Parts: sequence; C-alpha cells; structure tokens
Amino acid sequence: QLRLVESGGGSVQSGGSKTLSCTASGFILESYAIGWFRQAPGKERQGISCISSSGGTTNYHDSVKGRFTISRNNAQNTVYLQMNNLKPGAAAIYYCTLDLGSSICPFGPSHWGQGTQVSVSS
Repeated sequence: QLRLVESGGGSVQSGGSKTLSCTASGFILESYAIGWFRQAPGKERQGISCISSSGGTTNYHDSVKGRFTISRNNAQNTVYLQMNNLKPGAAAIYYCTLDLGSSICPFGPSHWGQGTQVSVSS
C-alpha cells in the first residue's frame, strides 16, 4: 500500500526553525516530484514548495521564499522541508504530496500524507 508519512512537526517559538520529513511506505520516492502543502485553521490548503524527482528543480510560494528550503535524499527515500524564521502565520498542518505520473513541478497531487502539525508561539 502506497503511503506518505510526514514527521518533525511540533511547537516552536516565533523566529525558530523546524525540519519536516516525508518518507514513503510501500514504494520508492525517487521517481516522483514531491510537494509540500499546508492548511491553517479555517483556510484552504496552500502549496508552498515542490522538488523535482532529481532534486534539480525546486520552487516556493512567495510567502516562504528565502526562509524555507526543500531537499531530498533519494538514498534515504526522504524529502525534507527546512523551515527557518517561522512566524505565527506558519502554524498549520503540513502535508507532503505526490502524483504518480509526475517527476517535475508543479503537479496536481494524487496522494497525500496524513500531515504533521506545526504550532508557532509568539
């Protein structure tokens, strides 16, 4: 069964950092582009970053450019989202996603992880 599993969420103070991880169960990530979305309470899901299967192309939503970094280690079957200088508005559930037909960004997700909660205190 294909599963995406996020980890690394938790509480952090404003201005702090967090690194989220996305791993796969039942398949290998290296063939697919991976995206990160987030959903804050009362708001729609927002795409914030994407990385191509090779890792050679990355893109970011304007709201996180310069503060978030997406990377991948295909040998470890893991994609990371390094988040620096977190602000209270970044508090959300963060999801990693993929589409089984996509190795490049952007893409329309067909599979979602269960999400990991990030809280930011001021």
